[in-house]
Amino acid sequence: MSLTPDQPEQQAQAARGLKHNIARAASGLAVFAIVTAGVVAVTQMTTADTIADNERAAQSAALAEIIPPSLHDNDLLDDAFVLPPSQVLGLASADTGWRATRDGKTVAVLLPVVTGKGYSGDIRLLVGIRADGSVAGVRAVKHAETPGLGDKIEARKSGWIHEFDDQTLSSVEWKVQKDGGDFDQFTGATITPRAVVGAVRQALIYFMAHRTALLAGDSETLTATRRAAEAQDTAHAPSADGTLAPSATSEHGGDEPHE
Repeated sequence: MSLTPDQPEQQAQAARGLKHNIARAASGLAVFAIVTAGVVAVTQMTTADTIADNERAAQSAALAEIIPPSLHDNDLLDDAFVLPPSQVLGLASADTGWRATRDGKTVAVLLPVVTGKGYSGDIRLLVGIRADGSVAGVRAVKHAETPGLGDKIEARKSGWIHEFDDQTLSSVEWKVQKDGGDFDQFTGATITPRAVVGAVRQALIYFMAHRTALLAGDSETLTATRRAAEAQDTAHAPSADGTLAPSATSEHGGDEPHE
Protein backbone atom coordinates (compact mmCIF):
# COMPACT_ATOMS: atom_id res chain seq x y z
CA MET A 1 0.00 0.00 0.00
CA SER A 2 1.46 3.38 -0.97
CA LEU A 3 1.74 6.26 1.50
CA THR A 4 -0.36 9.37 1.06
CA PRO A 5 1.54 12.68 0.84
CA ASP A 6 0.63 13.51 4.45
CA GLN A 7 1.74 10.25 6.06
CA PRO A 8 5.56 10.87 6.09
CA GLU A 9 4.99 14.23 7.78
CA GLN A 10 2.67 12.64 10.33
CA GLN A 11 5.24 9.97 11.10
CA ALA A 12 7.96 12.60 11.49
CA GLN A 13 5.78 14.61 13.85
CA ALA A 14 5.06 11.48 15.89
CA ALA A 15 8.78 10.71 16.13
CA ARG A 16 9.54 14.29 17.21
CA GLY A 17 6.77 14.08 19.80
CA LEU A 18 8.15 10.81 21.17
CA LYS A 19 11.66 12.28 21.45
CA HIS A 20 10.24 15.34 23.18
CA ASN A 21 8.37 13.19 25.69
CA ILE A 22 11.47 11.09 26.39
CA ALA A 23 13.59 14.20 26.86
CA ARG A 24 11.02 15.74 29.19
CA ALA A 25 10.80 12.53 31.24
CA ALA A 26 14.58 12.34 31.47
CA SER A 27 14.75 15.96 32.56
CA GLY A 28 12.11 15.29 35.18
CA LEU A 29 14.05 12.31 36.55
CA ALA A 30 17.26 14.36 36.63
CA VAL A 31 15.55 17.16 38.55
CA PHE A 32 14.03 14.61 40.97
CA ALA A 33 17.43 13.01 41.55
CA ILE A 34 19.06 16.39 42.19
CA VAL A 35 16.32 17.44 44.61
CA THR A 36 16.46 14.10 46.43
CA ALA A 37 20.24 14.26 46.75
CA GLY A 38 19.95 17.80 48.05
CA VAL A 39 17.37 16.80 50.66
CA VAL A 40 19.54 13.89 51.82
CA ALA A 41 22.61 16.13 52.03
CA VAL A 42 20.77 18.80 53.98
CA THR A 43 19.31 16.16 56.33
CA GLN A 44 22.75 14.69 56.97
CA MET A 45 24.21 18.12 57.63
CA THR A 46 21.46 19.12 60.03
CA THR A 47 21.48 15.82 61.94
CA ALA A 48 25.23 15.11 61.99
CA ASP A 49 25.83 17.26 65.05
CA THR A 50 22.89 15.69 66.88
CA ILE A 51 24.10 12.17 66.09
CA ALA A 52 27.64 13.05 67.19
CA ASP A 53 26.34 14.55 70.42
CA ASN A 54 24.23 11.47 71.15
CA GLU A 55 27.17 9.13 70.49
CA ARG A 56 29.41 11.22 72.73
CA ALA A 57 26.80 11.19 75.51
CA ALA A 58 26.41 7.40 75.27
CA GLN A 59 30.17 6.85 75.37
CA SER A 60 30.55 9.26 78.27
CA ALA A 61 27.85 7.42 80.20
CA ALA A 62 29.61 4.08 79.63
CA LEU A 63 32.90 5.47 80.93
CA ALA A 64 31.17 7.07 83.91
CA GLU A 65 29.87 3.67 85.01
CA ILE A 66 33.47 2.64 85.67
CA ILE A 67 34.99 5.96 86.78
CA PRO A 68 32.20 8.05 88.37
CA PRO A 69 32.38 11.85 87.84
CA SER A 70 32.94 12.29 91.58
CA LEU A 71 36.42 10.74 91.21
CA HIS A 72 37.76 13.09 88.51
CA ASP A 73 37.39 16.67 87.33
CA ASN A 74 38.17 16.28 83.62
CA ASP A 75 36.08 15.27 80.62
CA LEU A 76 37.18 11.68 79.96
CA LEU A 77 36.43 11.93 76.26
CA ASP A 78 38.73 14.93 75.96
CA ASP A 79 41.55 12.98 77.58
CA ALA A 80 41.61 10.10 75.09
CA PHE A 81 44.89 8.73 73.79
CA VAL A 82 45.91 6.23 71.13
CA LEU A 83 46.77 2.67 72.07
CA PRO A 84 48.89 0.77 69.55
CA PRO A 85 47.90 -2.78 68.54
CA SER A 86 48.65 -5.21 71.35
CA GLN A 87 48.59 -8.97 71.67
CA VAL A 88 48.25 -8.64 75.44
CA LEU A 89 45.13 -6.50 75.13
CA GLY A 90 43.87 -8.49 72.16
CA LEU A 91 43.86 -5.39 69.95
CA ALA A 92 44.54 -6.20 66.30
CA SER A 93 44.63 -2.50 65.39
CA ALA A 94 45.12 0.81 67.15
CA ASP A 95 42.42 1.65 69.68
CA THR A 96 41.56 4.29 72.27
CA GLY A 97 42.30 4.61 75.97
CA TRP A 98 41.14 7.32 78.37
CA ARG A 99 42.58 9.08 81.42
CA ALA A 100 40.68 10.28 84.47
CA THR A 101 42.46 13.16 86.20
CA ARG A 102 41.92 15.22 89.30
CA ASP A 103 43.76 18.49 89.87
CA GLY A 104 45.90 17.64 86.86
CA LYS A 105 46.99 14.27 88.21
CA THR A 106 45.93 10.99 86.62
CA VAL A 107 43.88 8.91 89.03
CA ALA A 108 42.89 6.12 86.64
CA VAL A 109 42.95 4.96 83.04
CA LEU A 110 40.39 3.04 81.03
CA LEU A 111 41.65 0.39 78.63
CA PRO A 112 39.84 -1.69 76.02
CA VAL A 113 40.66 -5.39 76.01
CA VAL A 114 39.38 -8.10 73.67
CA THR A 115 39.42 -11.84 74.24
CA GLY A 116 38.67 -14.39 71.55
CA LYS A 117 38.10 -17.12 74.13
CA GLY A 118 34.40 -16.48 74.66
CA TYR A 119 31.90 -19.27 74.05
CA SER A 120 30.36 -17.46 71.06
CA GLY A 121 33.28 -15.36 69.84
CA ASP A 122 35.07 -12.20 70.83
CA ILE A 123 34.25 -10.41 74.05
CA ARG A 124 35.19 -6.74 74.26
CA LEU A 125 35.64 -5.24 77.71
CA LEU A 126 36.45 -1.84 79.12
CA VAL A 127 38.69 -2.04 82.19
CA GLY A 128 39.24 0.89 84.54
CA ILE A 129 42.54 0.73 86.45
CA ARG A 130 43.53 3.15 89.20
CA ALA A 131 46.99 4.66 89.37
CA ASP A 132 47.92 2.21 92.12
CA GLY A 133 47.18 -0.77 89.86
CA SER A 134 43.81 -1.75 91.36
CA VAL A 135 40.71 -2.35 89.28
CA ALA A 136 38.25 0.54 89.36
CA GLY A 137 35.65 -1.38 87.40
CA VAL A 138 34.98 -3.58 84.40
CA ARG A 139 32.18 -3.53 81.84
CA ALA A 140 31.38 -5.83 78.93
CA VAL A 141 30.73 -3.56 75.97
CA LYS A 142 30.33 -6.11 73.17
CA HIS A 143 29.79 -9.86 73.05
CA ALA A 144 27.62 -12.60 71.58
CA GLU A 145 27.44 -14.92 74.59
CA THR A 146 24.39 -17.10 75.25
CA PRO A 147 21.40 -15.20 76.68
CA GLY A 148 20.59 -16.37 80.19
CA LEU A 149 24.03 -17.93 80.63
CA GLY A 150 27.09 -16.13 79.30
CA ASP A 151 25.42 -12.74 79.17
CA LYS A 152 25.64 -12.58 82.96
CA ILE A 153 28.91 -10.75 82.36
CA GLU A 154 26.74 -7.68 81.72
CA ALA A 155 26.31 -5.45 84.76
CA ARG A 156 22.58 -5.12 84.07
CA LYS A 157 22.14 -8.91 84.06
CA SER A 158 24.04 -9.80 87.24
CA GLY A 159 26.50 -8.46 89.79
CA TRP A 160 29.24 -10.89 88.76
CA ILE A 161 31.32 -8.27 86.93
CA HIS A 162 31.77 -6.39 90.22
CA GLU A 163 33.94 -9.23 91.57
CA PHE A 164 36.83 -7.46 89.83
CA ASP A 165 36.37 -4.20 91.73
CA ASP A 166 39.46 -3.23 93.78
CA GLN A 167 41.42 -6.34 92.80
CA THR A 168 45.11 -6.24 91.81
CA LEU A 169 47.40 -8.73 90.10
CA SER A 170 48.47 -10.11 93.46
CA SER A 171 45.26 -9.83 95.50
CA VAL A 172 43.53 -12.91 94.05
CA GLU A 173 44.16 -16.07 92.07
CA TRP A 174 43.14 -15.01 88.56
CA LYS A 175 41.11 -18.07 87.65
CA VAL A 176 37.55 -19.21 88.12
CA GLN A 177 36.90 -21.44 91.12
CA LYS A 178 36.57 -24.51 88.91
CA ASP A 179 40.21 -23.97 87.90
CA GLY A 180 41.36 -23.33 91.45
CA GLY A 181 40.91 -19.56 91.40
CA ASP A 182 38.89 -16.98 93.30
CA PHE A 183 36.24 -15.96 90.77
CA ASP A 184 32.79 -17.49 90.53
CA GLN A 185 31.74 -19.26 87.39
CA PHE A 186 28.19 -19.38 86.07
CA THR A 187 26.05 -22.47 86.50
CA GLY A 188 26.26 -24.28 83.18
CA ALA A 189 28.66 -21.73 81.73
CA THR A 190 32.33 -21.69 82.66
CA ILE A 191 33.93 -20.69 79.35
CA THR A 192 32.61 -17.13 79.37
CA PRO A 193 33.68 -16.11 82.90
CA ARG A 194 37.01 -17.87 82.40
CA ALA A 195 37.62 -15.76 79.28
CA VAL A 196 36.68 -12.52 81.05
CA VAL A 197 38.87 -13.26 84.09
CA GLY A 198 41.81 -13.89 81.79
CA ALA A 199 41.17 -10.71 79.79
CA VAL A 200 40.95 -8.47 82.86
CA ARG A 201 44.21 -9.96 84.12
CA GLN A 202 45.81 -9.17 80.77
CA ALA A 203 44.68 -5.55 81.07
CA LEU A 204 46.36 -5.34 84.48
CA ILE A 205 49.54 -6.89 83.10
CA TYR A 206 49.60 -4.32 80.30
CA PHE A 207 49.01 -1.49 82.75
CA MET A 208 51.80 -2.54 85.09
CA ALA A 209 54.20 -2.91 82.17
CA HIS A 210 53.35 0.54 80.76
CA ARG A 211 52.19 2.36 83.89
CA THR A 212 54.20 5.56 83.41
CA ALA A 213 53.24 6.02 79.75
CA LEU A 214 49.59 5.18 80.37
CA LEU A 215 49.22 7.59 83.29
CA ALA A 216 50.72 10.28 81.08
CA GLY A 217 48.56 9.34 78.09
CA ASP A 218 51.83 9.08 76.16
CA SER A 219 50.85 7.41 72.89
CA GLU A 220 54.27 8.02 71.32
CA THR A 221 56.10 6.06 74.01
CA LEU A 222 53.56 3.22 73.84
CA THR A 223 53.98 3.00 70.07
CA ALA A 224 57.77 3.25 70.25
CA THR A 225 57.89 0.46 72.82
CA ARG A 226 55.80 -1.78 70.60
CA ARG A 227 58.00 -1.08 67.57
CA ALA A 228 61.14 -1.84 69.55
CA ALA A 229 59.63 -5.13 70.69
CA GLU A 230 58.65 -6.01 67.12
CA ALA A 231 62.19 -5.30 65.94
CA GLN A 232 63.58 -7.50 68.69
CA ASP A 233 61.14 -10.28 67.78
CA THR A 234 62.36 -10.08 64.19
CA ALA A 235 65.95 -10.30 65.33
CA HIS A 236 65.11 -13.48 67.25
CA ALA A 237 63.26 -15.14 64.37
CA PRO A 238 64.21 -18.73 63.40
CA SER A 239 67.45 -18.94 61.44
CA ALA A 240 67.79 -20.41 57.97
CA ASP A 241 68.65 -23.85 59.37
CA GLY A 242 65.49 -23.86 61.47
CA THR A 243 67.12 -23.32 64.86
CA LEU A 244 65.66 -20.82 67.27
CA ALA A 245 67.56 -17.99 68.90
CA PRO A 246 66.92 -17.16 72.57
CA SER A 247 63.36 -16.01 73.10
CA ALA A 248 62.66 -12.32 72.66
CA THR A 249 61.21 -10.08 75.29
CA SER A 250 57.53 -9.23 75.18
CA GLU A 251 56.06 -6.15 73.56
CA HIS A 252 56.49 -4.50 76.94
CA GLY A 253 60.25 -4.32 76.70
CA GLY A 254 60.84 -7.19 79.07
CA ASP A 255 59.06 -5.83 82.16
CA GLU A 256 55.87 -7.84 81.77
CA PRO A 257 54.89 -10.05 84.71
CA HIS A 258 54.96 -13.72 83.74
CA GLU A 259 52.83 -16.72 84.57
